[in-house]
Amino acid sequence: MRLAQLTLTVRDYDEAIAFYTAKLGFELLEDTDRGGGKRWVRIAPPESPASPTSPPSPSTSSRTGILLAKAVTPEQFATVGNQTGGRVFLFLQTDDFWRDYNAMLARGVNFIRPPSAQDYGTVAVLEDLYGNKIDLIGPTQA
Repeated sequence: MRLAQLTLTVRDYDEAIAFYTAKLGFELLEDTDRGGGKRWVRIAPPESPASPTSPPSPSTSSRTGILLAKAVTPEQFATVGNQTGGRVFLFLQTDDFWRDYNAMLARGVNFIRPPSAQDYGTVAVLEDLYGNKIDLIGPTQA
């Protein structure tokens, strides 16, 4: 087994795609019209550059991603921006914390907690366009 994807409830497909791709640098894996205003929209963080000894990168259809699900009911709209009840929703691990942190700052990402050194690495907390919390983590090098 493997985790194929998880769902993020959004207000609008296009505004969510724009934020996650333009601001966070995610890749749009799929955007398929399903009719009736529904779309199958999958995004994922960029993959780290492959090392000479790493296996080939999986195809976009087999990569773990986030399915953007447009809210349509009052119950679903209530979850937009509160996917995890105020807890951190995603943990983004980077191989170069300062590169990614500075790039996100330059693109206008809202960091609600500045970088801090922890025993596991450097971490800063950002919010997505709806207020979901995301940790950007640069692990301590062994």
